[in-house]
Amino acid sequence: MKPRRFLRHIPGFIALAPATLVVLVVYIGCVAWSIQISTTNSRILPSSQYVGLRQYEILFANERWLTSLQNLVIFGLLFIAIAIAIGFLLAILIDQKIQGEGLFRTVYLYPFSMSFVVTGLAWQWILTPANGIEKVVRDLGFPNFRFDWIVDQQMVIYTIVLAAVWHAAGLVMAIALAGLRGIDAEIWKAIRIDGIPKWRAYLFIVIPMLKASLATAVVLLSISVVRLYDLVVAMTHGGPGIASEVPAKFVIDYLFERQNIGLATAGTTVMLVTVLAVLTPYVYLQHRRSLKGGHA
Repeated sequence: MKPRRFLRHIPGFIALAPATLVVLVVYIGCVAWSIQISTTNSRILPSSQYVGLRQYEILFANERWLTSLQNLVIFGLLFIAIAIAIGFLLAILIDQKIQGEGLFRTVYLYPFSMSFVVTGLAWQWILTPANGIEKVVRDLGFPNFRFDWIVDQQMVIYTIVLAAVWHAAGLVMAIALAGLRGIDAEIWKAIRIDGIPKWRAYLFIVIPMLKASLATAVVLLSISVVRLYDLVVAMTHGGPGIASEVPAKFVIDYLFERQNIGLATAGTTVMLVTVLAVLTPYVYLQHRRSLKGGHA
């Protein structure tokens, strides 16, 4: 960089210095420290005694951690697929210029404004057999009706999926609706002239055009999957037994209650790798798209 050009950029460098320092120290520094601690035998306090990958061996031999990973996979696949499907269908419905569009949009988006704690407590009350849906239906004259998934070890993870979809479908709807409203009216006119059925138009024309919007929704939902903690604690606290444990809860419990910093940071490192595995392809595709746009 030429001296005159460098001097012209000095105010910008000074303005960005505090933010750069925060990123380096708070984010990258803490991540590096966590990875380093995960290779030590730290318990209550950080230790410098190096143990290699021993904490990761203990981690992946822990039944509770393996159950957490299994639950995360089940939850992630179902949550993302169902939330995308319902959110996109809601966006199509609202895009039909129906009366009261603003009201419906607000109603569908309202759950996303609530915290996961409030959402979890509300769905815990709804699904608890003693005072929720099961009790209401039985009081209506169906004494043999059962809906006790929240206390069933095999089904409890699906109740968390149900609550999370209710919370996030509105967000997907908003993203998809913005994409639908950005489609050129001439395309819809051509679809009508060619007599293409609506379901085929959405499936083979509209959805490919909305791939950037839907990819954004998938990334946002994927991050919610990895960070899943509040909803589980509010609804089931990981139970019954360890049936609804998730990695974030495992890490918090081992960090603060079981006082095993080494094992907890090994868990956070595995979660970090998971997040990078999700984000890296998306960032790469966005980078390639921007390069193509720049060359166009």
